[in-house]
Amino acid sequence: MANLKLMVALWTYDRTRALVDGTVKAEGLDLSFESAQQVGQIMERLVTTRDYDVAELGFTYFLRTMELSGAPFVAIPIFPNRIFRHAAIFINRTRGIASPKDLAGRAVGELHRYGHDAGIWSKGVLSDEFGVAAGSMTHYVGAMDKPEAGPDWAPFDPPRDLRIQRLGPGQTLDAMLEAGDIDALFSAWVPPGFYRRAGNIVRLFPDYERVERDYFHRTGIFPIMHTIVIRREVYEKNRWIARSLCTAFQQAKDVAVRQYRAAETFFGAPYMVPWLPALLEENRALMGEDPWPYGIEPNRKTLEAYLRYHFEQGLSKRCYTPEEIFVPEMLA
Repeated sequence: MANLKLMVALWTYDRTRALVDGTVKAEGLDLSFESAQQVGQIMERLVTTRDYDVAELGFTYFLRTMELSGAPFVAIPIFPNRIFRHAAIFINRTRGIASPKDLAGRAVGELHRYGHDAGIWSKGVLSDEFGVAAGSMTHYVGAMDKPEAGPDWAPFDPPRDLRIQRLGPGQTLDAMLEAGDIDALFSAWVPPGFYRRAGNIVRLFPDYERVERDYFHRTGIFPIMHTIVIRREVYEKNRWIARSLCTAFQQAKDVAVRQYRAAETFFGAPYMVPWLPALLEENRALMGEDPWPYGIEPNRKTLEAYLRYHFEQGLSKRCYTPEEIFVPEMLA
């Protein structure tokens, strides 16, 4: 029997490269790959026009589609994008924000829409660690440095008690934060104004690496941004593909790990990162031999925290469990 042909879309990552370049093969599958300049372009095409059979999707967008009639996608516990998000909170230095608690009641910006993954994690941390609830802030949502080109492709119906304001014509988050029209910004992109030497935009946590390492040491949470989804109609016809894909993604990640290990043998020579072996050793001491695990159980605490944040911030109708999120083939 011929292999099943599937179109896969994801961004360019070291942990998926061996699958994309053919070093790793998915059993029973003939995979074609597509990427984009920005990962959000993949997500928009998947959600709006269903262009792919398998794709990387922001965790929040998957959870939102779960609540649509017919839920068009199913997810497997593969997490191609994980980033600590204390660094994703920017403030205007002139607005009197001396500590994270000062963000309560403030006007804040969020990239593109209320509830993108970086913002969910940032606000979840502010709530858990500093008592700043997302609902206490007024949220201004829109584009970073040029006006939005079209309607929001991932709208949702927010609770009435949330204060959400879309930017008007000509307004951008970068300019508003620089001017002090908003006090802070939650963003998966670094605002251009952050790099202006005489500008007003700074990070809430200037020493974010130390803060994020301490956060992981105390909580064991390594924030998950994206997961891998399969179009439901494709999955329902061939349920075996879930396990085949999971195995292939794991094997591709294993290849990347071996490459980093080999680089350490040569003092990091293959990569343009000074002191890379020292960084890898430091990360290993803090995070263990597999800092980027796939599957449900190794990620349970992280998944449960995210699902709780998603519910607390008014983005899902109830608080889901990890077992409800992923296909049953991955629960064994």
